[in-house]
Amino acid sequence: MRILLSFFLLLSITACSNHQTSVQQADTADIHYLTILHTNDNHGRFWHNEKGEYGMAARKTLIDQLRADAQQKGHAVLLLSGGDINTGIPESDLQFAEPDFKGMSLIGYDAMAIGNHEFDNPLSVLKQQQHWANFPLLSANIIDKKTGKNAFESYKIFNKQGLKIAVIGLTTTDTAKIGNPQYIGGLEFQEPVAVTQALAEKIKAQYQPDITIAVTHMGHYVDANYGINAPGDVTLARSLPAHTLDMIIGGHSQEPVCMASENKNDDNFKPGMTCKPDQQNGTWIMQAHEWGKYVGKAEFKQENGVLTLLDYKLLPVNLYVDKTQADGSIKPELANEYIKPDAALKTFLADYQAKGAKQIEGEIGYVDAKLEGDRNKVRYQQTNLARVIVQAQMNVVGADFGIISGGGVRDSIAAGAVSYKDILKVHPFKNRIAYIDWQGQELWDYLETVTSFPPDSGAYLQYHKLSFERNDNALTKVMINGKALDKNKTYRMSINSYNASGGDGYPILINHKGFVSTDETDAQALKRFFIENSPVKAIEFAPK
Repeated sequence: MRILLSFFLLLSITACSNHQTSVQQADTADIHYLTILHTNDNHGRFWHNEKGEYGMAARKTLIDQLRADAQQKGHAVLLLSGGDINTGIPESDLQFAEPDFKGMSLIGYDAMAIGNHEFDNPLSVLKQQQHWANFPLLSANIIDKKTGKNAFESYKIFNKQGLKIAVIGLTTTDTAKIGNPQYIGGLEFQEPVAVTQALAEKIKAQYQPDITIAVTHMGHYVDANYGINAPGDVTLARSLPAHTLDMIIGGHSQEPVCMASENKNDDNFKPGMTCKPDQQNGTWIMQAHEWGKYVGKAEFKQENGVLTLLDYKLLPVNLYVDKTQADGSIKPELANEYIKPDAALKTFLADYQAKGAKQIEGEIGYVDAKLEGDRNKVRYQQTNLARVIVQAQMNVVGADFGIISGGGVRDSIAAGAVSYKDILKVHPFKNRIAYIDWQGQELWDYLETVTSFPPDSGAYLQYHKLSFERNDNALTKVMINGKALDKNKTYRMSINSYNASGGDGYPILINHKGFVSTDETDAQALKRFFIENSPVKAIEFAPK
């Protein structure tokens, strides 16, 4: 009897123990951890700059370490990009971003959003870039007009460490306005909110994902104040039912998304400082500035279906910050510990860097002061570089005056010797120079539109040998070469093929009587100008 009681007691203890173990296992099974790593707006920066900042080889070292640390802690890991791999550095542009896409493949990206600058080249180039990438290029809101179907892969489902993760790609609808019309004419860029809601519901019904992410190239605009831009990530999060998206990993506005408080940006953020991402309607919103300057790292815990952000950092990739020394002087110092570039990737990319550099080596001219082309100037006010550019294009076609959109000027030119590389940083798009002979009244009507474009946009009008006045939202006075426009006279205007084709929302001119396109590119025209006119005196092109 005693033996029998002992036996039943043993069974009870064992059963209880097994029950406790199963409960503990169930509790553990309901807890998952996820680390999201992200970058955006690479813009051709596969190689480090002259100070040794950023660069894909150092980025790989950092990401390899972050990935290993996360996996050691049992985290699922995803590496995402907010798009715009193309356009910005000649060594990359001349090779159609082959080193950038192949470098991303070697780093181990899981997916990226298709950015507007992925359409800076013919679609055949984008198709080749998809081939170079061993990860999907996603966009759910780009439709092929001929077929009515998605032009690109819309989403990707990842199964990692017991988590099912859905990643939806989205592209700014402004691409229809700022993309090259010659390349995107067959594509429709649909409003992302409706697309996302429908797709998220479909994915939920079919896959029941644990976590849903939108990787976007739409821009982060604080408190949804997107101005003249297309609505971005904040509007998307607010417009969807709460928690439709767990997070948005973005790009396009090219800023570190670091918040000081609710709906207030942290304007004091600098490399190495704490960064708190935005949160809207239950959705975390993150962006890692630009060029691979930072790798964003977000650590999440999911318990019983509830996702909690444990930690977020923007980790600088060999960035320097100015620090005050004991004697009061300012000295640049690394924001974080130096990251040694991955040797294998650096060797791989070095061949592309050398090949690109060889095509652009040598000086072509000289300028005695800075020619201003910075984004925060050329989209807001008239600049001397824009006037040099327009003069160069006027020279090609013998124009009376000329115009370009501010968004077409991509960099400044520093005082001193000017290289072909400097030219290609200003003009990476290979737009052709064109002209149109206007009858005076038609010209007035055209200027009525283009002089109305506001600052803080790519469309903002830059001009030379032209002046005008607007009152009560109407054009009231136009002067060409210092003389009042004669509506019975004919005037020749220089313009590039991008704006003439409707780029940046300009009226389409390519089918207009009197329109002629040349074979000269904007970069060729500017290069010739420096060769023929150096030393260039910047003061001669200062806006009046």
